[in-house]
Amino acid sequence: MRASSRDERPVRMVPTVILVTLLCACAAQIGVGALYPRPSRGAESLGRPADTTLIRLASLDERAVAARVMMIHLQSFDLSSANNAPYRALDYGLLALWLQRALDLDPKSQYPLFMATHIYMAISDLSKVRMMLEFVHAKFLEDRLGRWQWLAHGALIAKHKLRDLPLARTYAAELTRLSKSVPGLPVWVQEMESFVLEDMGELEAARIMLGGLLEGGHITDEDEIRFLRLRIRQLESSLSSERPL
Repeated sequence: MRASSRDERPVRMVPTVILVTLLCACAAQIGVGALYPRPSRGAESLGRPADTTLIRLASLDERAVAARVMMIHLQSFDLSSANNAPYRALDYGLLALWLQRALDLDPKSQYPLFMATHIYMAISDLSKVRMMLEFVHAKFLEDRLGRWQWLAHGALIAKHKLRDLPLARTYAAELTRLSKSVPGLPVWVQEMESFVLEDMGELEAARIMLGGLLEGGHITDEDEIRFLRLRIRQLESSLSSERPL
């Protein structure tokens, strides 16, 4: 059925602010897209990202839109049929610059850090994984409360993929310190360091740390308190079995 002519409204009736927003968004995508041509030779054609000021000018200062266009372009290096080099072939020094530039444009965006932890660390080159971990850690230090979850994921990567328990403990310890000053973080964040210590064979240190959490009053949920007490008893049992008779 054909829509009634009463439902069709001329463009001039659309609020000016909406038209301006749409035009700016389109201009931003076209402008920023022009700065980054489609990859034609694979990972080596990634190149350095444009300067932040230039991107802002090209995007009419639509920073969030420009950041999204940058990330879409970056992803095209694995998704494009013209690219014969997957993520692992990228220059991770340049990759970090692209992720940094996207965060410079839109500091509240979580997407660059999501890509760093879930995509660019999912490779077999452990030296490049370490580079991404260093990047994520540096961004966490800039905004601990807004980016703690990415460092938590990084601690798991360090522990299970790199098998670097000292590095995993370093990250976990920073999260533990954060959890003591910021109420409301998940309890597993507070306990992460104890699990790493246990894996390192530091059972006594893990027991002391969990005991400190209980005594410090940082844990208030009764179920979580019971769980911590159970963990402490398990650690004490393990310590007893290790002591010579």
